[in-house]
Amino acid sequence: MDYDTISARITETGMICRGGFHPNPEDGLPASTGTAILAGNAGGDFWRRFRAEFPAAAGDPLNEWSGNVLKAIAASFGAKILFPFGGAPHHPFQRWAQRAEAVYPSPVGPLIHPTYGLWHAYRGLFLFAETFSVPARRQAPSPCDDCDDQPCLHTCPVGAMTEDGFEMDPCIAHLAGPSGGDCMDFGCAARRACPVGAQYAHEPDQARFHHHAFFRAYCP
Repeated sequence: MDYDTISARITETGMICRGGFHPNPEDGLPASTGTAILAGNAGGDFWRRFRAEFPAAAGDPLNEWSGNVLKAIAASFGAKILFPFGGAPHHPFQRWAQRAEAVYPSPVGPLIHPTYGLWHAYRGLFLFAETFSVPARRQAPSPCDDCDDQPCLHTCPVGAMTEDGFEMDPCIAHLAGPSGGDCMDFGCAARRACPVGAQYAHEPDQARFHHHAFFRAYCP
């Protein structure tokens, strides 16, 4: 078992390997786990691969598709896998991600990556019984440390992004109203305001898919 082979297999699906770590008791993973490897996505390859297989599916097929793809990979390697979706138990993927790579909490909530900015996600965590080498965690500061303007906090048309965190109610009310079309069709204005990783921003079809899914999940 080796990291490069696993990474190449994940890349074939349009997803990418997001680093790995050797669990300690504080990580809350089974004691039998020797190595944990994260899979996720950034950029458009993942979306285009998904859309080629699900051009117009109802409901929320994205998690189903990525889950099935990653389950097949896990089975081929004899690994277990955990997902950040599907209901309880809700796993601490953000904490695990910070063990694997240089990502940091951002002022708007999601983890920010020095290269991908806010335009990335985690799709699964492979658990291997074997202990094998993984790349050292990249030593890079948070892009937010040097961002004096913080446009992510000042761009939301209804002020839902604050220094104290995200306020759901004004966001949902805005999306449900006549002025919410820009965010619904192109994605969160605050997220788009972040200059980091702009080249990885969601394509219009992807942005629309994710924001409509967000609205359906939280609309009263």
